[in-house]
Amino acid sequence: MKECATINPILVRKYNKPIPRYTSYPTVPFWNEDMNAQRWQDIFVKRFHEQNHTNGISIYIHLPFCESLCTYCGCNKKITTNHKVEEDYLMAIEKEWKGYRKLMKQTPVIREIHLGGGTPTFFSPKNLQKLVQVILTGSLLHPQQEFSIEGHPNNTSITHLRMLYSLGFKRISYGVQDMDPNVQRIINRIQPFENVKVATENARNAGFTSVNFDLIYGLPLQTLESIGRTFDKVLELKPDRIAFYSYAHVPWTSKGQRLFNENDLPGADEKIQLYLKGQQLLLEKGYMDIGMDHFALPNDALYIAKEEERLHRNFMGYTTQNTGLLLGLGVSSISDAGYAFAQNSKTLHNYYAAINAGGFAIQRGYELSAEDVSFRQYILDMSCKGKTFFHQRDMMLLRQYVFPELEKMANDGLVQWDEAGVSLTDTGHYFIRNVCAAFDIKMRKQSEAQQQLFSNAI
Repeated sequence: MKECATINPILVRKYNKPIPRYTSYPTVPFWNEDMNAQRWQDIFVKRFHEQNHTNGISIYIHLPFCESLCTYCGCNKKITTNHKVEEDYLMAIEKEWKGYRKLMKQTPVIREIHLGGGTPTFFSPKNLQKLVQVILTGSLLHPQQEFSIEGHPNNTSITHLRMLYSLGFKRISYGVQDMDPNVQRIINRIQPFENVKVATENARNAGFTSVNFDLIYGLPLQTLESIGRTFDKVLELKPDRIAFYSYAHVPWTSKGQRLFNENDLPGADEKIQLYLKGQQLLLEKGYMDIGMDHFALPNDALYIAKEEERLHRNFMGYTTQNTGLLLGLGVSSISDAGYAFAQNSKTLHNYYAAINAGGFAIQRGYELSAEDVSFRQYILDMSCKGKTFFHQRDMMLLRQYVFPELEKMANDGLVQWDEAGVSLTDTGHYFIRNVCAAFDIKMRKQSEAQQQLFSNAI
């Protein structure tokens, strides 16, 4: 069994800085409003024809509705108990998809579909079926297709699961977060263990081959004892994957977090101990540490992809798929065309207005320069492989911005490096975000005030 490292609290305090999660580079706050719909259409068409017949395409559909507010949540969501909203939203998604189909001028090869939220299982099984069939009708399926959905344990029914499985869905991620009743109450996420157990068993009985649990450390009122009890219950169900995220306290963008008394939040030293406790329990039960807070059983595709150096990272976190084109549909959704990003309007009003007018709802985006593409790859390599190799063409920028930071980190035992490349040490594994930040040329050119857009690393 791999032993848990003991991390020096001085390092924890030193590197506990505002840093992105690096699901993109450049990161979203550095995008601009210059990506108009026409420019995005031109980029999309070019990338689609480059990728469709070779790799297929990925589709992310954002389903924003939730019946209640989870106060820790920083996602784009709309709180309502009125399920009549489902119909209008599905019509808008269909119009948006048909707009892209007109641009394609050839049959799309669907390799990946992910339904995220919000709460996708807010939608009825019938409406989710209708949504997926809109995408699949007239499309081809890639031989390595992978369809996944995020579900709430309280409202994901066996009917949902059987219907989704019949359409090709094999992976589901449940938002568990924490099993302690006191923590659940303060974050307004009440879900008894029995609900999580039934949802997990139902997924497996329906034929799903991979069940993920999202857990969070650093929530208000969490203690080493309470998180130990959470893991005892979670490991009883043995999900195939576990995403053990750091709670991102950003009340300046997520208003629900203002309901917390910040005195109830664990400090940086306590927070890393919560993580180490969870990590140790996972390792003891045979889970493999993927990196950036993700764990998987040895027979899971995510771990196999890491071992084979096929792991990829995008807006949904780590994935085994890298099609080269991720198309986002729905309010606030993000598309990634490899050398450009585009994000839809973040409000339902603006999204509906744009789609119902017959256009696209692009609000902002970013076209990557050659420099951006290079440094994006360095960040992807560090987050997915724990190492990267330097290109001579980037040497001037590397020497100016990156090497001084790597030298500091090497002195702290986080990396080993020379002018050929860099790799993480065992200790550096806990500070991947910080090491990735060394390659973030955009952020390094910004003022300290601009960096406050992000949550702390720990």
